[in-house]
Amino acid sequence: MFSRIFGKPKQETNAVTTLEKLNETLEMLEKKEKVLLKKASAEVDKAKEFTRAKNKRAAIQCLKRKRLYEQQVEQLGNFQLRIHDQMIMLEGAKATTETVDALRTGAQAMKAMQKAVNIDDVDKTMEEINEQTENMKLIQEALATPIGSAADFDEDELEAELEELEGAELEDLLLQPATTAPETPVHVPTGRIPTRPPPRQNTAEDDELAALQAEMAL
Repeated sequence: MFSRIFGKPKQETNAVTTLEKLNETLEMLEKKEKVLLKKASAEVDKAKEFTRAKNKRAAIQCLKRKRLYEQQVEQLGNFQLRIHDQMIMLEGAKATTETVDALRTGAQAMKAMQKAVNIDDVDKTMEEINEQTENMKLIQEALATPIGSAADFDEDELEAELEELEGAELEDLLLQPATTAPETPVHVPTGRIPTRPPPRQNTAEDDELAALQAEMAL
C-alpha cells in the first residue's frame, strides 16, 4: 500500500528494472539463435545441392559455414544460461530484501507500540479495572437486597404473635364437638350366622340421662 502511495523503494525499483533488462536480452538471444539455426539448415541444403552437382569444394564451404553458425548457436546458448542464472539470483535477492524490509518494518512498528504502552500505565489500568469491578459487585449486591428485610422486625413481637396463634388454635380444638369413633367390624366365622340380641328397652333412668345430655348440649 505504501509503495502505491509513495512509490516503490529504490532497491526494489532497481531490481525490477534489471530483471526487465535481462528478459529483453534473453528474448533477443533466443531470436538470434533461431536465425542462426535457420542459416545452418540452409547451408546443409546448399551442401546437398553442390554434392549432387559434383561440386565438392562448394559443398565443403557450406559445411564450414554451418559449423560456424552452430558454434555461434552454442555460444548464444551459454549466454542464455548465464542470463537465467543471473535472473534466478536476482529474484532470490529481491525476495530476501523484501522479506528483510518487511521484518524491519514490523520490528519498528512493534518498537513504536511498546513506547506508546508503558508497563506502569498497564498496572494502573489493571488496578482501575479491578476497582471498578469491585464497585460494580457492591452495587449489584445492594440492588439485590429486598426492601424491608427480616432483620428489621422485632423477634420478641413475632414470638408473642406466634403464641397467640397457637392459643387460638388450641381453643378451637377444645370447642369442636366430640366425634364418635367408627365401629369396629365384627368378624363372623364362615358357615355360622350370628344371632342378634333382642333390642333393649329404655328405662326411666335412660330417659333422664338423655334429657340431661340434651340440656348440656344447649
